[in-house]
Amino acid sequence: MSETRAGFAAIIGAPNAGKSTLVNALVGEKITIVTRKVQTTRFPVRGIAMEGDDQIVLVDTPGVFEPRRRLDRAMVKSAWTGADDADAIVHVVDAEARDLVERGRGGGAEKLSVKDDDSVTEGLKKADKTAILALNKIDAVERDRLLPITESLNATGVYSDVFMVSSTKGYGVADLKSKLASMMPEGPHLYPADQAADIPQRLLAAEITREQIYDRLHQELPYFTAVETESWRRLHDGSVRIEQRIFVERDSQRPIVLGKGGKTVKVIGSAARAAMEDAFDCKVHLFLQVQVQPGWDENRARYQAMGLDFDI
Repeated sequence: MSETRAGFAAIIGAPNAGKSTLVNALVGEKITIVTRKVQTTRFPVRGIAMEGDDQIVLVDTPGVFEPRRRLDRAMVKSAWTGADDADAIVHVVDAEARDLVERGRGGGAEKLSVKDDDSVTEGLKKADKTAILALNKIDAVERDRLLPITESLNATGVYSDVFMVSSTKGYGVADLKSKLASMMPEGPHLYPADQAADIPQRLLAAEITREQIYDRLHQELPYFTAVETESWRRLHDGSVRIEQRIFVERDSQRPIVLGKGGKTVKVIGSAARAAMEDAFDCKVHLFLQVQVQPGWDENRARYQAMGLDFDI
């Protein structure tokens, strides 16, 4: 009987390259926050993917970008730590953003994405590490543009393999998964085969609510919010009562989250509750409060709860 394989694969890249969507596609279900906004993953989330009898623990890391504040620095450090500890590294690159920039059509967001990708490449070189290149969002790029993009990235010398994928459409995901399984060391499973993620339910519930905040609030406000699950209680009928607090930094931000007559927070709560019921497979009673807490991102306990290093 052949040995099973089990190990860790770090998924790194620029914010909004599609890392979380790719992890969800590899796992086969949603286990990590996905929004259209950048820098939504704040801490490493482990998704567990099975390929036959082999197990790949996918570490969805925060995006690698130019940090401006303590939380940013902690997120970037976490991404590189995840890569250091992994048996395989996948660098996810936004093919659409790179194509636009190389053709002189990219705006600020696309240029920043390419700059962050180049930072990842330099980091890999400096650490003397090789990675798998996952050129993502290929469905948004003309086919004849993919080869020159791949060649320019391959010229850096840090990639052992190249996979062209679309994490939303599923293109190339199965091939990438098979490759990762072959790279895992021989050994017993690290998690039960039917477990999809290694994240406490209280933290996952907070992430689900935070995702709804990202989807429904505009501009920069979501980046200045945090969500904590303060109470999680299983009721006699099998349902769960969850109490959460949404933190904002300034008094002027609280009414934006609440909305007129509390309408916005009710919409956020309704969508979050439905997502939690899907995730936890039970009825959820969700109660949200919005609190002003200046400097919430300077709270050591909050960093520890997310598995981030506060002293950086």
